[in-house]
Amino acid sequence: MSSPAALRRSPLALLVVLFLGLCFTGTAYAALQPSAAPGTSAATMSAEDVAAGKKLFLGNCATCHGTNGEGVDPIGPSLVGAGAAAVDFQVSTGRMPLPAPGVQADRNASQVKFSEEEISQLAAYVDSLGPGPDVPAAEYTDLQGADIAAGGAAYRTNCAMCHNSSGTGGALTRGKYAPTLMGVEPQHIYEAMLTGPQSMPVFNDNNLTPQDKENIIAFLKNMEEGGNSYGGAGIGSYGPAGDALFVWTLGIGTLIALAVWIGRKAA
Repeated sequence: MSSPAALRRSPLALLVVLFLGLCFTGTAYAALQPSAAPGTSAATMSAEDVAAGKKLFLGNCATCHGTNGEGVDPIGPSLVGAGAAAVDFQVSTGRMPLPAPGVQADRNASQVKFSEEEISQLAAYVDSLGPGPDVPAAEYTDLQGADIAAGGAAYRTNCAMCHNSSGTGGALTRGKYAPTLMGVEPQHIYEAMLTGPQSMPVFNDNNLTPQDKENIIAFLKNMEEGGNSYGGAGIGSYGPAGDALFVWTLGIGTLIALAVWIGRKAA
C-alpha cells in the first residue's frame, strides 16, 4: 500500500487538488451570488400562450426581427436571449412595433398596439427562443419598504450622468437622448435597468440587486412627487446645471448693474 507521502508526490495529486478547488469555487459562487428576481417568463406561461405569442410575433414583428427572432440585418436585432422583460418594456411603452426608422425609439403610450394579455403572450414566445431577463415580480415594483436614501445614492452613482440628477433626461451623442424618468411606471424602470434598451447599459442583478433597483425607483417616485423641492423656484428641475445658469445670469448680471450704478454715483 502506498504511503501518504508517496500519494502526495504522485502526478495525479495536482489534478485531484485542482478538481477539488474548482468544485469548491463553483459551489461557493452558486451559493453566494445574488438571487435573481422571480418574474414572468416562458416557463411560467402555458404552451397555448406561447403559441398565441408566436402568431402575434409573425404578424407584427417578423418583418424586422426574422421569422424565428434571429434578426434581420441591419433592420432589427436578434431577439434570441432578449427575454420577456425586454419585450414587455419595448411593447408596453409604445416603442415597438417601431412606426418608422429613427435614431431612437420614443416612448409613446398612445402607440401601444396590444392588450396586456397579448403583450404577455408575445413576451413568453420571445423568451422561449432563448431565456433572458424575466418580467419582474410585483414585490420588486410595489416600493413597499424601499430605502429612498439608498436609492438616491445608487441613482447618483449609476444613472445621473445620463438621466440628469433630477431624472428629467439629457442629451447623448448622435441625436440620441436619455429619456425623462418622470411619469414612468415602476415596472418599466425596473425592466430598463434589467435589459439596457438602446444606449443604456445593462444593470443585472450582480450590478444592482433587485432591492437596489427598487430603492432607485422609490427615489425617482419621491422626486416625482416633489421630494426634490426644498423651497424656492423649481427652475424646471433641470438640476445643478440649470441652477448654476440661473444664478450666473441673474447674479452676475445684478452685480454688473450694481457696479455700473455705483460708478455713476461716484462720478
